[in-house]
Amino acid sequence: MKIGFTTSFPIEPILAAGHQVIDLNNIFITGKNTQLVQKAEKMGYPRNICSWIKGIYSVTFDADFDYVMGIIQGDCSNTHSLLVTLADQGQKILYFSFPFDHDKIKLAREIELLEEYFGVSRSDTMKVKRELDRIRKKLVELDELTWQTGKVSGKENHLWLVNASDFGGDHHKYETDLDEFMLEAKQRKRQNKKLRLGFLGVPPIFDDLYEYLESEGAQVVYNEIQRQFAMPYLKDDIIDQYWYYTYPYSVNERLADIKAEIKRRNLDGVISYTQSFCHRQIDNILIRKYLDVPVLTLEGDQPGKLEARSRLRIESFLDMIKYK
Repeated sequence: MKIGFTTSFPIEPILAAGHQVIDLNNIFITGKNTQLVQKAEKMGYPRNICSWIKGIYSVTFDADFDYVMGIIQGDCSNTHSLLVTLADQGQKILYFSFPFDHDKIKLAREIELLEEYFGVSRSDTMKVKRELDRIRKKLVELDELTWQTGKVSGKENHLWLVNASDFGGDHHKYETDLDEFMLEAKQRKRQNKKLRLGFLGVPPIFDDLYEYLESEGAQVVYNEIQRQFAMPYLKDDIIDQYWYYTYPYSVNERLADIKAEIKRRNLDGVISYTQSFCHRQIDNILIRKYLDVPVLTLEGDQPGKLEARSRLRIESFLDMIKYK
């Protein structure tokens, strides 16, 4: 079966059962995304709903998925209504929840339910996990090439890590392509720019953000959520792996990771990206309060290029850091 999903979750039991998993977000952002948003709006989705939700709706509506796995806790509350509208169109829906209180016992039960539904044992799941962890170790090395040597750009880092949510729907091909890329990247010269930035929050809807930052003399050496999709902690147990995964829990878990990486990577500042109409904008109150480096909050709405106002704000932010 081909199973689409709304955000990163434990894919190991499904792969162990022999099925394919596809991240609907990745299809949306690499396709004709503006048209996908407009299509959802023509079908009745409100203007003041996140473009990612509308994009996922259109992607799923146009595709042929046996099931859609909706992450109904630990992501976006709009997902609930998204799943209802998809079900109304005849799409079969499955559900997964990350416990809001970060309770490990509840998380373990959710993963057990996945295994029971797809008819696999824990040993089957762990066999796939070890296979995927081999790839994830290579992504940790790719991340190190980004922040230690600059041989991998911020944009390349973003693309490889964000696609680790589903490994492009084929983890064998993904690993082969990754090996080829790593071989080439290691031969490059060091590329260390003066300003070292972190990118916080969900992946940007802008398609030229990283290029613009590079043109202004800044280098993104930390992609927070994209790195989390690659499961960088490499825990032996699958429960621990998704318990340490910060994205689906509160901003407090994220802040602990962000603070550690700011220090480890010697960041000069961070861009905290938020999507228009997203509840995670509220998290920026605490991000700005508890981080001791300059923070630029950048908001995106529609897919496409950075608009003039965002370019000006980025330029002013970088100038401020340079002046300091």
